[in-house]
Amino acid sequence: MLRFTKLHGLGNDFLLLDGREHPLPGWLADPAYVASVCHRRRGVGADGLLLVLPTILELADARMRVINADGSEPQICGNGLRCVAKYIHDHSPGPRAERVLRIETQAGIRSCQLQLAPSGRVSTVRADMGRPELDREALPMRGSGPFVDQPLLVDGVPLTGTAVSLGNPHFVIFVDDARDLPAMAATLGPRVEHHPDFPERTNVEFARLSPDGAIEVSVWERGCGLTDACGTGACAVAAAAIATQRLAAGAAQTVNLPGGRLTIEADPGLRRIWMTGPAAEVFSGDLPTAALLAEDR
Repeated sequence: MLRFTKLHGLGNDFLLLDGREHPLPGWLADPAYVASVCHRRRGVGADGLLLVLPTILELADARMRVINADGSEPQICGNGLRCVAKYIHDHSPGPRAERVLRIETQAGIRSCQLQLAPSGRVSTVRADMGRPELDREALPMRGSGPFVDQPLLVDGVPLTGTAVSLGNPHFVIFVDDARDLPAMAATLGPRVEHHPDFPERTNVEFARLSPDGAIEVSVWERGCGLTDACGTGACAVAAAAIATQRLAAGAAQTVNLPGGRLTIEADPGLRRIWMTGPAAEVFSGDLPTAALLAEDR
């Protein structure tokens, strides 16, 4: 059996396994195993696994890997990053004076500022998500240069969107009418995700500016499908809103997702972007090994 802790960021949930002291088995990344334990009715249920590992880079406190429920591995996950930061702090053997954690991801080191509840446990994390990239090569996406407010032909239907990389690819579509965003994400999201212009597939966000200045967002997440929240997706939407001059940089932007609210800040010129939001621990338990799981099936 493998000990796990289930956490979520705004309903985007993960099974976290800590491999800093004892190596984790390689079959944890096997797509069939991941799909089994993440299944909502036949397994524990989760959008994916978070693996906390020893660092490779000297300046980091820990390293994280993310494995989606379908076995694919994104470079970074914003909600998962906040969950990892909370787990490391809350499960440290003694009190931590440091309120900043540096988490190594495949997209680079991300600095996380911890905000604590009266209990001393992490309630909210403000994470430096790096520089949003607008060049298609960064996603990757076919072609060169920025793809900002341009039409993408999807099964013969033109969808106007903006391509943004936060270390993982996003395609942001702003909707100016009253159409149902979750329904659009469910029907159009998978078709955009697998569009041939995205050789490594893409996350897809459907966004609308609210009268109060907030941004309403529904997300089709690469490798997961519809999710309650996506941290890098919220950052991509804010970056796209600034790049298309729908919103100005410098002010904190509220992004409302089905699972709750994230606060996104970007500096002028989109040189850096920050995400602030909660992380919560649900429960701990034991996962069966691959052999036991196969035997039970």
